[in-house]
Amino acid sequence: MLGQGNGACRSGEPQYSLKKYKVIDLFAGAGGFTLGFMQTGRFEPIFANDFNVYAAKTYNANFGDHCLHGDITEFLQRKSWEIPQADVIIGGPPCQGFSLLNKQRHGDPRKELWKTFLEVVERVLPSVFVMENVPELLASLEFLEIKKTAERLGYCVVSGVLNAADYGVPQRRKRAIVIASRRGQPELPKPTHFDSRKARNLYQQGFLDWETVGRAIGDLPGAEGIDIKLGLVPPPMDLHFGRSPTKESLQRYKCIPEGGNRFDLQKNRPDITPDCWIRKKSGGTDLFGRLWWDRPAFTIRTEFFKPEKGRYLHPRQHRPITHREAARLQSFPDNFLFVGTKIEVARQIGNAVPPLLAKNVAKAVLDHFLETSVR
Repeated sequence: MLGQGNGACRSGEPQYSLKKYKVIDLFAGAGGFTLGFMQTGRFEPIFANDFNVYAAKTYNANFGDHCLHGDITEFLQRKSWEIPQADVIIGGPPCQGFSLLNKQRHGDPRKELWKTFLEVVERVLPSVFVMENVPELLASLEFLEIKKTAERLGYCVVSGVLNAADYGVPQRRKRAIVIASRRGQPELPKPTHFDSRKARNLYQQGFLDWETVGRAIGDLPGAEGIDIKLGLVPPPMDLHFGRSPTKESLQRYKCIPEGGNRFDLQKNRPDITPDCWIRKKSGGTDLFGRLWWDRPAFTIRTEFFKPEKGRYLHPRQHRPITHREAARLQSFPDNFLFVGTKIEVARQIGNAVPPLLAKNVAKAVLDHFLETSVR
């Protein structure tokens, strides 16, 4: 079961020496990046930071009490503050300043946090650093500065846009990954999965088919109640709660077929279609969308519990996906602990690096270490 088994390394994978490489995770959020690195069995987190207090609490609940809550830029200004030495620095500086969803990108201070990330890199000089962000980063002037700074510090840089679905995550989520090494030229992880509808011959090459929504969440019963139950009931039901839709909302849900969207609502029930959607004749094809059972989900964002925000309707039930379902679609195992309110936990889930994508990145880093004799 995908939701239960993401954390374990597959049997038959090569077993390397027992040394564990020390990892710092900046802008760590709930710790999806850290979890993926730990799932290889070869990386040990020693320090993390996040500005959000609930995200920091979630991180510490899962990895030990070494996530420092607060503004990393302020910590760096303290002469007495020492950053621990590490082999790898990972992190995803807040990306809203680059995202196409942010229409007011000019002058957004969040576009500058990559400088803070690289300031830590310059102080620690790890063998490798890995940065994750939205795909738009790679087409920005800021990325040219990132690469220039990294090369000045002695790093070889490789970058690309990876689709999480190509690495076993039941979600089509494209992210920019930058891997930089002081030990020679690193490589991006090679895909392990593919869309069999487009390239069936890849089966013969050992690739697996994309994971699907159905396989990820199909074993879960119907959602229970409308309240978060952290610490009150065991997983997966602690996050498997629903909403209390109005009668009109429920009628709208019923108008959307599997794979459909707001245009099906307008076609089937124009009388309950919001005027703003009727006026908007194009675009927004994921708004009020229903997932496909036999395909990966689309990008899980922070407001997945609001179907008007994207393709978040359950493929077979008339409701948006639950927090547990969203966590599984992000490849979090059920035993991962979240801390906070419903909104805070949703934010942690939607902002996370999918652990299974991170695990594949970590394997690429580990292979690079072994090839360059960092033992």
